[in-house]
Amino acid sequence: MGIFGALTTAVGGLRANAYALENVSGNIANSQTTAFKRIDTSFKDLIPQTSTTQQLAGGVTTQSRSTNNVQGDVQTASVATFMAINGNGFFAVQKPGNFTDGTPVFDGVDRYTRRGDFQLDKSGYLVNGAGYYLQGVPIDPTTGNPSGSSPQVLRFQNDFLPAQQTTKIDYRANLASYPLTTKHDTSVQGSELIAPSSYSNGHNPLVVGTPPAPYTDRTISGTAQSNKATPSVFNTGATLLSGAAGTDSISANFAVNDTITINGNVITFVASGAGANQLNITDDIDDLLAKINSITGSALPSTINNGSITLHTGTTSNLTISSSNTTAFAALGFTGTVSVARGGGGTIGTGQVIGNDVSTFLEESVAGGAVTTYDVSGAPVNLQFRWAKTDSASLGAGHTDTWNLFYQVNPNATGTQVAWQNVNTNFTFSAAGQMSPQVPSITLNNAVVNGVSLGSPVINFGTGGITQFADANGNVQVNRIEQDGFPAGQLQSVGVSTNGRIVGNYSNGRNLDLAEIAVATFNGTNFLKRVDGGAFEVTTESGQALFGKAGSIVGSSLESSNTDIADEFTKLIVTQQAYSANTKVITTSNSMVQDLLNVMR
Repeated sequence: MGIFGALTTAVGGLRANAYALENVSGNIANSQTTAFKRIDTSFKDLIPQTSTTQQLAGGVTTQSRSTNNVQGDVQTASVATFMAINGNGFFAVQKPGNFTDGTPVFDGVDRYTRRGDFQLDKSGYLVNGAGYYLQGVPIDPTTGNPSGSSPQVLRFQNDFLPAQQTTKIDYRANLASYPLTTKHDTSVQGSELIAPSSYSNGHNPLVVGTPPAPYTDRTISGTAQSNKATPSVFNTGATLLSGAAGTDSISANFAVNDTITINGNVITFVASGAGANQLNITDDIDDLLAKINSITGSALPSTINNGSITLHTGTTSNLTISSSNTTAFAALGFTGTVSVARGGGGTIGTGQVIGNDVSTFLEESVAGGAVTTYDVSGAPVNLQFRWAKTDSASLGAGHTDTWNLFYQVNPNATGTQVAWQNVNTNFTFSAAGQMSPQVPSITLNNAVVNGVSLGSPVINFGTGGITQFADANGNVQVNRIEQDGFPAGQLQSVGVSTNGRIVGNYSNGRNLDLAEIAVATFNGTNFLKRVDGGAFEVTTESGQALFGKAGSIVGSSLESSNTDIADEFTKLIVTQQAYSANTKVITTSNSMVQDLLNVMR
């Protein structure tokens, strides 16, 4: 080869370094191109076939070396539809062959890109900055699962999302073991319970078919009072109803002609010789309690203990006691009019509260929360709940903590119109505050609220969803109340979720998965064929696209170019020096040829 071989090799070196310079130039030029993958240059020596003693360094050629598997930095972006792949994989895309009436007609060739700057165009397609249209698999709105497995070009139009009727309500709450109803009185045993006997005849709000409860005795206790003795001590049964200072008499005296009215029976105080409806002012507290017992007919006599009088209603009638001498009555531990309803009574359970009984019901129950539900047309319906305690384990043997749940049917009910409906289930609780037995769910059969049909929604309580623990506020603490219905809505915007799905935001506040983004991987990633716009096409060496093993998709983010400018500048310097060195070889070879020609002169 000699001198002319050196010339040829040097020219090949120039050509190889010019090729490397072109790649460096392209890498630097695309250093700000989204998801650009740089091209490195690989130099390959060309060795002529010679004997082992005559081997030469040979010439050089170049080829490109792809970096498709080298990821660029992922940076956040303010556009909800921008996305980046963190890890392996490519977005599956297509490009239109032409447009007809402004609508793209796709060429059917699948291409792949890392460029994720997709935005919605006027036709509802997601198009990136290079004009490639995103592919994916639509989501079935009923099941929430992909409908099929073959990617297709995604299109999202401003269609309406049909209304969905409420079919399920998830409800979790704690019921105060002692509800502080309006009518509760801690001095009256059982006053926190709903009293069927206080409702209109024939309209017992308890669960349908509940037999009338037998009448039971209830009690009320007055405040502890002390006498006028020196030193003063608690009143006892022997404490007089009238007496001088320093004696064992109540702190304020009853006088002649004062009265005490017991269940409508007027008892008058006289100086002496008391008759059937009279008391002597010299009588003591035991005498007064005996008179009360004789009128109520209670099997359990009223008593006094540590200065506090406990009165019994008996089972014959409710108890009402008042006095014309309110000061002396207060000295017994009572103020105003004492009214205690006996327990039990009422008629067979009808499971409904009528308009005439609404005020009574509100006084004997506690609010249980409310939720906006939707009918079949998507119209909103306010569904309100209330809880009423119907029995208490504190009443003794044979009693269990029991509650009934009601929902409002007609907020404007009057007369015998139904205002509140019992769900017709007894919720009973153990001493540990858990439902026993468990009631996982109930169905509101043919529920109609304010004239609007809700169908038959199911209320799910789950296991342990309703509890009964002590609560200082005496309220129902609603921990969760959600329903699955919604009105119709129009698609307003789309975004990208962390699980690689396109999410649609509708005007009704719903966010629904619309499609699953198709992300492809390849066994030979670096053998893909590059095309304009940061896209790639499949080759025999790359293998076909594989789905299901890609990295994760990051929404509102973009992948930057994997070009390192500092590294490219270093390559630029090296390439320049190599190019210059090859020119020196040419110059030297030329000088040697000139010397050879001069020999001939």
